Amino acid sequence: MISEFIVKFAFWLNSSSKYKQVKTFFYNILQNPDYPYKKYLDSIMIFLILTSVGILVYEVRNPVPEWMDTYDIYIVSLVFLIEYLLRFWVHDDMHKMIIKEYEEAQFLHKPFSIATPLKNIAKEKFNYVTSPSAMIDLLAILPAYRPLRILRIFVLFRVFKLLRYTKSINQFVDVLATKRFELFTLLFLLVFITLTAGIAIYVFEETKNPNITTLFDAFYWALVTISTVGYGDISPVTQEGKAVSMIIIISGIAMISFVTSVIVSAFSEKLDELKENRIIEDLNRNDAFIIICGYGQMTKMFLRQEKELHNDYVILDKDPQRVKEAIKDGYKAIHEDASRHDVISKFNLEYGNVTILSLTNSDIENIYITLNAKSLSRKIRVIARASDEKMKRKFELAGVDHVLLPNNVANMMLLTSINQPVMYNGINAILTGKNVAHMDEVSVLRYRELLGKRIEEIDFKSYKILFIGIQKEEEGEFIFNPPSSTVLQEEDILLMMGLKISIEYFKESYQRSRL
Repeated sequence: MISEFIVKFAFWLNSSSKYKQVKTFFYNILQNPDYPYKKYLDSIMIFLILTSVGILVYEVRNPVPEWMDTYDIYIVSLVFLIEYLLRFWVHDDMHKMIIKEYEEAQFLHKPFSIATPLKNIAKEKFNYVTSPSAMIDLLAILPAYRPLRILRIFVLFRVFKLLRYTKSINQFVDVLATKRFELFTLLFLLVFITLTAGIAIYVFEETKNPNITTLFDAFYWALVTISTVGYGDISPVTQEGKAVSMIIIISGIAMISFVTSVIVSAFSEKLDELKENRIIEDLNRNDAFIIICGYGQMTKMFLRQEKELHNDYVILDKDPQRVKEAIKDGYKAIHEDASRHDVISKFNLEYGNVTILSLTNSDIENIYITLNAKSLSRKIRVIARASDEKMKRKFELAGVDHVLLPNNVANMMLLTSINQPVMYNGINAILTGKNVAHMDEVSVLRYRELLGKRIEEIDFKSYKILFIGIQKEEEGEFIFNPPSSTVLQEEDILLMMGLKISIEYFKESYQRSRL
């Protein structure tokens, strides 16, 4: 009976969209670094941690006001308790584990036992509770129980919670983790020398040095000496003790040199990766950005118009030499292969408006990049370069939104420059953005005063602008020189040409009318 109820409840949870929505929200705000609202929770938690530790320090020599005590016990500790329980909840999906076990039993026509999934759930939860981060979270709650004063020292564990909310500390720990073998080897050597020197100094000095009366005093002196701190509160008085001191001082200098070299080498190896991660993090903070794949001639030509870009961007290239060239030219570039799934997934694809420019010299690579991007999110807009007209259909089948054919355009411009040089000069002036001509588009959705107006009601001539046509909706038909009675709809985009200052004045006029 109980098993049947648990299974039904698990299926109900699995079908409840509200439950999934709530759990996804809490998972994102607690665990997902790309979730836009997580930074606010991080800031609140850091504030609570710092104020709680501040109260502990203030309490040492001053009586704590009642309001401060109430804040520390009932607010800070309660928030930490709620956070602990929420992390415990979102760590895994218990109902899915029950459903999986039940469906397997049904498929194999074997008896279903609720004990099996419950054991797996208990094991998963136990693994979480005994993880270092969860234990720190639990110990950070204990200071709320004031009758046991010894528990106040656990307030210091709240400082360790900062590891969850400060990326710089996490990055530092991750860098050191790459050298864990070397650091553990040096730690073992440090313990060995400290123990050996401590025992030796205790044997030589215990009866002759009044400052060394226990083995703990000897170990304390050895550790202080090998670390080259040398407080001076304990010093050897025998010739043998002084000889031991000289040996461990030299050992301490060597140990510090080794540790420093290990840490420096770890950061040197990870420096480029840390810089690239910081570029991605900064990019993910934007609502819209561009990922440019490949640093070739087309990318260079595109970035020459960098001032015209309204969105932030980053260049991805798997050739380290081209990446260095891009950085040298002053652009943000990362040494990554954009055709790999894990590379594109680093970006904020769910909450950002992402455009991918696939401009590598390989059609196959551009198609792989497109397939990879579209498999992650259909919302990603992909503009890709194709070598010829024959490949265009393949790119469209892969999901490319716009296919660029630079060879066709170059051939057309070459023929135009030979047969119609004046037309070539005009087109070239427009495309290169010279002062003689400038083309731009105006979205009715952005400039809503245009909504519902007829073309004849807009005095383009007064703005010294030539109206060319309308793009009906985002992917609709382009109408060249539409009838003057055409009514502008919300998703229409106007294409116009004129001096840059004329078009900017037109936009400013309709922006002012919106205010």
